[in-house]
Amino acid sequence: MILLVDDRPENIFSLKSILDLHGFPTDTALSGEEALKKTLKTKYALIILDVQMPGLDGFEVAEILSGNSSTRDTPIIFLSAVNTDKKFITRGYSSGAIDYIVKPIDPDILLLKVKTFMRLYEQNRELTAMQETLRSEISFRKQAQQQIQEKARQLDGILEALPQIAFTATPEGAIDFVNRNWHLYSASASLFPATHPDDPEIDFFWKKALMTNKPLEMEVRICKQNTQAFRHFLLRSIPVKENNVIVKWVGTFTDIEEQKQAIKKKDEFLTIASHELKTPLTSIKAYVQLLENLITPEQVTKSYVDRTLLQVNKLDNLINDLLDISRIEGGKLNFDLKEIDFEELLQTTVDILQQIYPDYKITRKGNPPAVIMGNAVRLEQVIINYVSNAIKYSPGQKEIHIISELNPSGELYFAVKDFGIGISAEDCKHIFGKFFRVSDTLPHIQGLGIGLYICAEILRRHKATFGVESQEGQGSSFYFALPTVQ
Repeated sequence: MILLVDDRPENIFSLKSILDLHGFPTDTALSGEEALKKTLKTKYALIILDVQMPGLDGFEVAEILSGNSSTRDTPIIFLSAVNTDKKFITRGYSSGAIDYIVKPIDPDILLLKVKTFMRLYEQNRELTAMQETLRSEISFRKQAQQQIQEKARQLDGILEALPQIAFTATPEGAIDFVNRNWHLYSASASLFPATHPDDPEIDFFWKKALMTNKPLEMEVRICKQNTQAFRHFLLRSIPVKENNVIVKWVGTFTDIEEQKQAIKKKDEFLTIASHELKTPLTSIKAYVQLLENLITPEQVTKSYVDRTLLQVNKLDNLINDLLDISRIEGGKLNFDLKEIDFEELLQTTVDILQQIYPDYKITRKGNPPAVIMGNAVRLEQVIINYVSNAIKYSPGQKEIHIISELNPSGELYFAVKDFGIGISAEDCKHIFGKFFRVSDTLPHIQGLGIGLYICAEILRRHKATFGVESQEGQGSSFYFALPTVQ
């Protein structure tokens, strides 16, 4: 808005008419005093001020306005009919005016000047708004930076108090903080501790984690500086995100040497116990089988011998599983792979299963011709375990479906489907874990929870994918997929 100041109403009327005609909003004042009062309440883009007025003249008004912080930047154009002398014009500029127009007014000159000053005013206002925004942004960034630094100090304090080796790193992976325990194992605050010669280097997996933005978890052996006593550590590093953007990595090395030694002793015990049990069990089984051959079917003792042999076979299977666990943990579960006609293997296995479970209807679906690279004995072990579990967890049901087909990628797909109690989504995540058993839905179901773990290890060595699909109360489908020989 433009403020017009003149003690003569006719002059104000002519000015206002010209400016209103060209779309410039205006306000008026008939004296210097009235103009000063209005500037206290309203921010004007331009003031057109008459020099000669009773009371406060134009020079005095301009001087007062230029001394006020809220109005000193407001442009002033002086209007005068008589003071055309150079000294009056000079005084006008020194009072704070930025231009001078002599009466009578040339409307074109007036409009040209007003347009120029109004454009400057708009540009200045935009610049002021940008400056204010920039100041706010700078203030916000400073505050955010202070908060980040405070959080970093708190995090560093927490990591320093941990008994583990702890560190933080930038989003790009450069280590920027280590606690005092780090220096016991590494000579540099920017380099990971050296690993055992037989273990993979940390840097390779660290770079992989940075590329994928996924947490890093791995077991490594490291030793204190100037020693050769390597200990097992679990390295974990997770990305810290704000607004879904990684701002830092936080990691720890946790000493797990005692746990590893405990597991080793347990595995040694299982191996020794299994071998010690296997020897007398083999003799017992042989004598019972010999006794069975000497007894005729009509004799009453035949049923007791059969029951005894059944329990001996269960114990034999359990010991075999424990031996397999020991071989897996010791890295000794090795077997040769050769070309196998899977259909022939599957049919032979189904015949065996039908003899073991004569009361169950085992239905086959699909008969694809497929040759695979595998170990027949171990794959038979997997199939039998799948079917045995299906029967075990399907009380009251007498039907099992075995599905085999070639999937679109050319792999051999195999599945065993039951119609039993099903498995919860949470249990499905752990079903192939060692010693894991499904929640005790059926108390009479026995087992150590190692059968599927052994199956998983066998399938991994066949480069197979495997899993389970299940819903509680809807049955389960255990499957695997093997690459075929072209």
